[in-house]
Amino acid sequence: MNRIIKIALGVLITLLLAITAGLLARTRSEAYNLLHAPMETRNLPDETPADYGLEFENVTVTNPDGMKLAGWFIPSENGAVIIMQHGYKSTRRELLNEAEMMYRHSYGVLLTSVRAHDYSEGELISLGVYEMDDMEAWYQYLLTRNDFDHDKIGIIGNSYGGMLSIQYAAQNENIKAVVANCAFSSMPDTVATSVTHFTGLPEFPFVPLIVFWAEYDNGVNMEEIDATQWISQISPRPVFLMQGGADTVISPSSGQRLYDAAGEPKELWFDPELGHVEFDKERAEEYESRVAAFFDQYLFGR
Repeated sequence: MNRIIKIALGVLITLLLAITAGLLARTRSEAYNLLHAPMETRNLPDETPADYGLEFENVTVTNPDGMKLAGWFIPSENGAVIIMQHGYKSTRRELLNEAEMMYRHSYGVLLTSVRAHDYSEGELISLGVYEMDDMEAWYQYLLTRNDFDHDKIGIIGNSYGGMLSIQYAAQNENIKAVVANCAFSSMPDTVATSVTHFTGLPEFPFVPLIVFWAEYDNGVNMEEIDATQWISQISPRPVFLMQGGADTVISPSSGQRLYDAAGEPKELWFDPELGHVEFDKERAEEYESRVAAFFDQYLFGR
């Protein structure tokens, strides 16, 4: 009997060790995939502004790490330019609809991409740690142009791009107005929702282990990725936040958390029926009216 018990325990321990090793290997692989984007794995833009009837320039900047970043510039007719930053593992194509919309209101547009996205160089996604250098490189590019008023620069960001836009505007007081569509409020708030969405794995036990590996292998501290801390530094410049209540990519509470942390002037458009970054598609007319009016008011005082 003792021999049978010992054999059973040995088999059980071996099985548990195998499961643990498999779990660790799987979660480490998922963490790597979440924060790395080699060119051969990426989504790449399949349209350009020309497909929307817009004249544009292909532009390239180099960040402080020597990486070339890809963008499009659409000239301004009213003297103002809106920077547009796409979301996580997305491309400039994501914001072409918004670019065409703002051009109808005479705004110029700079559609940017950051490292490890689109055709830009680099493979590591640092969730804002190094991407601020990319945003600064794009801003410095705008300063080289003399075809618009440098005091009239706004920014729009979708999702992860919304978080980057908030973080960058907190650092650069020359960004005069911020629109964030379904922005990550903070990694601690939304990590379970986001990781489950992008990996398809249940929260327990996978999410804590994926976060551990992401921090261990890449030096990314999830606790420090917190747009609720940055957004308070933007005031007295305005922020316009949007959040869908049916969001499954980030925590649906993100918009309210950001709004509560922001100073005045601020605005929150919450729609309980909408999913992630659906405002420009599902509420197209209202989206255009509200976003254009926001920039008209705060960049031109209209």
